[in-house]
Amino acid sequence: MGGCFSKPKPVGKVLDSSTDCLYIFWAVSTTKRGSDQTELQEVTGARTGAERMKEVEVKVELSLLEKEKEVDGLSPNGKASPFADSRPNGALGHGSDDDSTPLPLYHKPRDYVEASVCHVKDLENGQMREVDLGSGRALLIKEHGEFSAMAHKCPHYGAPLVKGVLSKGHVRCPWHGACFNIATGDLEDFPGLDSLPTFQVRVEKDKVIIRANKQALQSQKRSKPMARCSAVINSSMCFSHVLIIGSGPAALVCAETLRQEGFTDRIVMCTMDRHPPYDRPKLSKSLDSTAEQLRLRSMEFLQDHDIELFTEKEAVAIDVKTRFVTFEDGLRMEYRKLFIATGSKPKPMIYKGKDVRNVFHLRTPEDANSIARLANNKNAVIVGTSFVGMEVAAALTDKAHSVSVIGIETVPFKKALGEKVGKAIMKLFEVNRVKFYMLNEVAEMIGHHGQLKEVVLKSGKVLRADACVIGAGSIPATGFLKQSGIHMDSKGFITVNKMMQTSAEGVFAGGDVVVFPFPARNNKKVNIPHWQMAHVHGRVAALSMMGRAAEIQTVPYFWSAMFGKTIRYAGYGEGFDDVIIQGDLDELRFVAFYTRSEEVVAVASMNYDPIVSRVAEVLGSGKTIKKRDVETGDISWLIDKGSQ
Repeated sequence: MGGCFSKPKPVGKVLDSSTDCLYIFWAVSTTKRGSDQTELQEVTGARTGAERMKEVEVKVELSLLEKEKEVDGLSPNGKASPFADSRPNGALGHGSDDDSTPLPLYHKPRDYVEASVCHVKDLENGQMREVDLGSGRALLIKEHGEFSAMAHKCPHYGAPLVKGVLSKGHVRCPWHGACFNIATGDLEDFPGLDSLPTFQVRVEKDKVIIRANKQALQSQKRSKPMARCSAVINSSMCFSHVLIIGSGPAALVCAETLRQEGFTDRIVMCTMDRHPPYDRPKLSKSLDSTAEQLRLRSMEFLQDHDIELFTEKEAVAIDVKTRFVTFEDGLRMEYRKLFIATGSKPKPMIYKGKDVRNVFHLRTPEDANSIARLANNKNAVIVGTSFVGMEVAAALTDKAHSVSVIGIETVPFKKALGEKVGKAIMKLFEVNRVKFYMLNEVAEMIGHHGQLKEVVLKSGKVLRADACVIGAGSIPATGFLKQSGIHMDSKGFITVNKMMQTSAEGVFAGGDVVVFPFPARNNKKVNIPHWQMAHVHGRVAALSMMGRAAEIQTVPYFWSAMFGKTIRYAGYGEGFDDVIIQGDLDELRFVAFYTRSEEVVAVASMNYDPIVSRVAEVLGSGKTIKKRDVETGDISWLIDKGSQ
């Protein structure tokens, strides 16, 4: 790569995460070595054209290749990768020594912005500040006496990271708990798919100066580098080295992690959906959203990274001995490694009138759009007080003429959040004209010319209804596995080990369909159907497929939004025996600590950010929070004061 210049001399290297490249600088200029790093000497002063040709500085993209060659065919423990024998050329998708890798374009000075953002003493250790660079904003961080800078918004939903939690080299998002490394910007914990660009920081004459790529400032996110597929394939070939069933977060993260970790063989993802992966939790919160608006990754993105997506493909059988998956349309595909992430399906209900139209289970963007359209100025009935059901009820209050909710408990969310929190949220709905029929169930759906007109309850109450949404819970979508030999529990959940492996060789599973050993409960096998947890399962499964030791190291985190207010929840509160409330439930500004045997196992809050992320940080560090610590009313020690 250095053949373009006579006797070039390397003077340093700089990681530019905005372009995902580690650049090596070559120049005729001299270098000055400090104790820890090489300082680059800027070339200044007037020069003739000929002199410029002699003293040119060129950035050469090289280091990513070298880094990835280290893992080619080997796992970190030095053992051969289970996929090493699958690579036709034995090289990663980025290329081999014989490849002619083009040089990246040199970024011109006008592509960057540089600004003095504060005095060196303006920030104390452990503090963050959002700063303006003129062309965009950045997050300035000071930890252990060192400054760093990166994008200021969480790429998941755009939360201001300055309001998050800074701890031990990463920032945790205040809204949904995603974590980002402050040195690299890499996503270290989910939810979300993208990492953050980082920016250069230096101190001159007690001024903190940030130099940032303008494009990175505007985008506020970046994707990790991914390998390409080097196998010779065609789309009709009925074999895939990795076959993924599903297209939710577990499936998508599994596919992307494989590519990020250097996997270069075929990846096929099959889904019953019509669309590329989309943000399903938003369906119940924003009923008018289209699949395009909810999209997580475009078809172009998947194609660019050699992740093949087959839509409207329903798996109906798996033969683990021959390693074949059969689909409803007759397609049979052989696999070497299989990842099952089919999610959940609606829990069946028993009632008369199942042939009546305008009764929905919210599964797709088309379902959501139909619910919004049919309920407009009409009567809507929601069956079930699950989070999905309640979110739909909230979303319909400004559209429908009336909204009625039917539930089998005394208050919504009693099992998950406790009776006190459930009552407070129920009042919020009642203020917004939602009528509740609790301790009740549906007996019959009555239609006229096939269209829903009335819902009859077992109590005898008759509700006018033009549209009905059933949100009464779900079961794992694993019916097609009954004859497979893959072990499932009595409820139909796939049992996996800490590596997300099933009982069948080469078969992995993750997301809502599994029970897995949870470290925080002494590896008791649990089911945690959270969007965030599915991301984690996908990553662990991908690393396990590549022979790399990985375990679940995360704190469960979920959220629900209703009437412009958000409930945040972290931990695993199953079986809690007490709830300690701090704050004001009537004002919906509170934090609820869920305890089990004198120990805090989970926390929920409304209008109390970033306390849930703070608790997640404490629990994630392996520390315990005792019940007595939160009973006193003084929780100032949990509230982050490190942002400005």
